Amino acid sequence: MHFKEALPLQSGACIRAYDLSYETYGVLNVDKSNAVLICHALNASHHVAGVYLDESGQVKAKSEGWWDTMIGPGKSVDTDRFFVIGVNNLGSCFGSTGPMQVNPETLEIYGGDFPVVTVEDWVDAQARLLDALGIQTLAAVMGGSLGGMQALAWTLRYPDRVRHAVVVASAPNLNAENIAFNEVARRAITTDPDFHSGHFYKHGVLPKRGLRIARMIGHITYLSDDVMNEKFGRQLQAPAFVAGQAAFPFKYSTQDVEFQIESYLRYQGDKFSEYFDANTYLLITRALDYFDPASAYGGNLSLALAKASAKFLLVSFSTDWRFSPARSREIVKALLDNQRDVSYAEIDAPHGHDAFLLEDARYLGVVRSYFNSKVAV
Repeated sequence: MHFKEALPLQSGACIRAYDLSYETYGVLNVDKSNAVLICHALNASHHVAGVYLDESGQVKAKSEGWWDTMIGPGKSVDTDRFFVIGVNNLGSCFGSTGPMQVNPETLEIYGGDFPVVTVEDWVDAQARLLDALGIQTLAAVMGGSLGGMQALAWTLRYPDRVRHAVVVASAPNLNAENIAFNEVARRAITTDPDFHSGHFYKHGVLPKRGLRIARMIGHITYLSDDVMNEKFGRQLQAPAFVAGQAAFPFKYSTQDVEFQIESYLRYQGDKFSEYFDANTYLLITRALDYFDPASAYGGNLSLALAKASAKFLLVSFSTDWRFSPARSREIVKALLDNQRDVSYAEIDAPHGHDAFLLEDARYLGVVRSYFNSKVAV
């Protein structure tokens, strides 16, 4: 959907003549009361469920939506009952206006000149999309990780437009450790010789080395120690044999990939560098860093959340150290301080932060129960 009217941003800048890519699932009912907005995390998109077909009608390989375990006919968020909307955020690289597109004012690719965007800016853009679709009130807004921050922001910026908010594996802000991880990842990108201050497109190159390292850093933080040990442990790719000597497991090389975990991280980094945009990575991690609704209230989250009138479901995972259960409980406490209706589930799962994307019967059951029992249409 194209928007001609400029979108004012938190930074004081604005985006003019921009596009938002979105997908919908299910059918919007007559009174438009069954809409559920899904907000995506760092490297996801508007394609939240289902698959794509090729010209012959066959399912395209690896085209499954990133939350397909959660959303679809008969699933936890049932598209036989709800009209689900997935939106790709401004600044992303999956169809919405971002650094890879042309700036209508300069007629040149934005590149490193794309303005800084925040969680609140994304919510404002999503609200405009809903306006264009004729949807005044959401049955629910839902997201995991950075998507959960957007869901929380919705309840504060448009409290009268949200009946329920589902916030999964998220936090009211990032702690210093999380900001530090993001900064190291950003430095890996900006110090890549092919970055060219974000204008690498005109040079015909991509800062793939920086993106690979950024992804490797991020991926380590998404998994728990238990999962990494269970999947890889200290297993080697293959034993190294030296002619004339007894078999010894190591090559003692500073360059070769010897451990399986090394191979896995390099594979993830290589794959990521082929499809994700470096400027988008910088923009989205900055939006993560900036989000802090309590900052305008002297750090008092209870005061900040007094605006929210929605009912809430919060879900966290025991081994998620990037967005720990303690951070979700901060939100729960602040909502209870305001006597809001809150449900909270802490899932004992081994998968770390990535658990919110995986198929866990307890987790999916909690969300299903909430939507079935509380979210009226």
